[in-house]
Amino acid sequence: MSEDLIAKVREALVQVADPHMGISIVEMGLVADIQASEKDKTARIVIKPTNPGCMSAANMAMQARVAAEKVEGIDKAEIEIEGHMMADAINEMVNK
Repeated sequence: MSEDLIAKVREALVQVADPHMGISIVEMGLVADIQASEKDKTARIVIKPTNPGCMSAANMAMQARVAAEKVEGIDKAEIEIEGHMMADAINEMVNK
């Protein structure tokens, strides 16, 4: 795992805002974990919405995936939503 690559992914995720608050998901503390592998060129990002019924969770997850996959050295990003009542469905949809 590369700390430099993780930092680049985190920096990319700063561009993803919670649509209701207008604040970065990183600044809001919604990004619970980032793992990245230079070898596999993959990132795994865990997002925990503040509200288990947040209507924007899928949108934020998809934006996070797109942002992470724009990072040089990342070909594939897997997003995991945790603590949301529709987490399984969102995770399946976002990671197709």
